[in-house]
Amino acid sequence: AGGRAGTMMGSNPSMQSPTATLAYKDEGGDGPAVILLAGLQGAGKTTAAGKLALYLKEREVDPVALEGLSEEERSRTLASRLPKRERRVLLAAADVYRPAAIEQLEILGKSIDVDVFSMGSDADPADIAKEAVARAKREGHDTVVVDTAGRQVVDEDLMEELRRVKRTVQPDETLLVVDAMTGQAAASLTASFDSAVGITGAILTKLDGDSRGGAAVSIRGVSGKPIKFVGVGEKVADLEPFYPDRMASRILGMGDVVSLVEKAAAEVSDADAAKMQEKMASAKFDFDDFMTQSKMVSKMGSMAGVAKMLPGMGGMLDNAQMKQVELRIKRSEAMICSMTKKERANPDLLLMDRTARSRLMRITKGSGLAFEDGLAFMSEFQKMRTMISRMSKQAGMGGGAAEETTEMDPALAGGGGNRNARRAAKKKGKKGGGRGGGMGFG
Repeated sequence: AGGRAGTMMGSNPSMQSPTATLAYKDEGGDGPAVILLAGLQGAGKTTAAGKLALYLKEREVDPVALEGLSEEERSRTLASRLPKRERRVLLAAADVYRPAAIEQLEILGKSIDVDVFSMGSDADPADIAKEAVARAKREGHDTVVVDTAGRQVVDEDLMEELRRVKRTVQPDETLLVVDAMTGQAAASLTASFDSAVGITGAILTKLDGDSRGGAAVSIRGVSGKPIKFVGVGEKVADLEPFYPDRMASRILGMGDVVSLVEKAAAEVSDADAAKMQEKMASAKFDFDDFMTQSKMVSKMGSMAGVAKMLPGMGGMLDNAQMKQVELRIKRSEAMICSMTKKERANPDLLLMDRTARSRLMRITKGSGLAFEDGLAFMSEFQKMRTMISRMSKQAGMGGGAAEETTEMDPALAGGGGNRNARRAAKKKGKKGGGRGGGMGFG
């Protein structure tokens, strides 16, 4: 069977018009699918090679398995929950010029458990690519990703080397790696590579920066070749399939809610989501849940990247403000790590108990922070619980038994006894409401 590119269709918004379809060789084919990466130095080819290998290994949707799903099942399932192809990828280190390029690729390969083939910095890039394909055939790899050298500028030496590698291994895909910060210069760059080497698509990197990605329009318009992936962060998992409609929404500052939902769905299982919803409905949201939510958000990428996906938020907060938000979250996590298991499971010990002040002093000292930082966190946490308590009631989640508490124990802020607060709490209890702390975090 020959090479073929899978297609992903359906009425699901997350499945519309993706261009991240790469050549794949069926079992019994004449060798692995070969993907050649090209581009200028500094565009992020080596990092993109590692990201692409991880994507093909763990996240690429299997179009063959999709054929067994009904149209209704496809429309109801996010792309992150669809069956995966799970390729066996081999990385080939053919950048023999840049210092430590081979070592960088080996480190990336080790971090994602993908084999890396190299012959040292003295070997010819075409020979490296040829031997990598031969090894892939012997060891059963179905895909080879070749990382090639770049130059500061487009020159004939670079193009001739790429042509030699291409003639040697006959790649199924030749992807141009383009820095999104290049702007409209990406148009001439794409034209140069396409005319000299011939490309089948592009990977747009560094979209987590200040650039909105207008280069995407230039690449498509000049070469007529699709952008297949976009890099949205520094982590090896920060590579996404390219969806034209979503990119247009980002460029216009309208966010990308579908991608945000897919990221969340990839990090949280249905069982965990149901468990969290139950806790919110029963007013049992605690500091452990706060930590779980915080870690989930951090896995989705930087705060700046997540904010850009929210409609209207991209231009409201700059990178400096985002860093301040991330710093506050880290401080909150440090304080939670300094709490006892009992305190993490029962926030009222730090909000309403007579020992709240002394507990908070111990926690802030143990986390290396000021007492005022602890007061601020307790106040924010209580506001979070109250806000989601209201949202839960409005949504009919069944949290009506818990009464909202918007005030923190005055003993924490004042320093004297907390007798008045306890009396107020008792009065609330006598009125039949019970003193719930709210149900969640926002």
